[in-house]
Amino acid sequence: MATGNIVKIVAGAVALAVTFGLGWVVAKSGAGQGVPVASLTDLERDFADRMQQVVLVGNFTVDGRETGGASPERYEIAGVSKVGDDRWRFDVRMVYASVDVTLPVVVPLVWAGDTPMVSITDFGIPGLDGTFTARVFFYEDRYGGSWEHAMERGVFGGLMYGHIEPMAAG
Repeated sequence: MATGNIVKIVAGAVALAVTFGLGWVVAKSGAGQGVPVASLTDLERDFADRMQQVVLVGNFTVDGRETGGASPERYEIAGVSKVGDDRWRFDVRMVYASVDVTLPVVVPLVWAGDTPMVSITDFGIPGLDGTFTARVFFYEDRYGGSWEHAMERGVFGGLMYGHIEPMAAG
């Protein structure tokens, strides 16, 4: 068998393995599935409706940074959907430092009365270095919370806050 054919076979096997692996990750994470809308509570349905084609426009602070104040942040959200018990998929474009990526991110979402809150601890996001810990609440047209990013060069954290706006207005 020629070397070129062996390379093609190996490349095909690797591509098949990667495709299988990605499919397994999506299935395990719930990223490709949503629960039936009819099974949502009124609060859940309202949250899902409010978070379609929106932009979180606001600021974040970094603990220990005394000068410069808050820095701008922007998260474009195509939509959110419940994918399991207290797990929601956010289809979000994140621009963070030098990273600009759109991902379906499945996170725990808990309720404080009528207020939904993302609650993650040591959470890894594919393509981003380190882990994240955050508590971010959404109330009417505002969001706010605390964040922490642990990575090889240290742990950084602070506060985040802003408005939820229609995508066209962002």
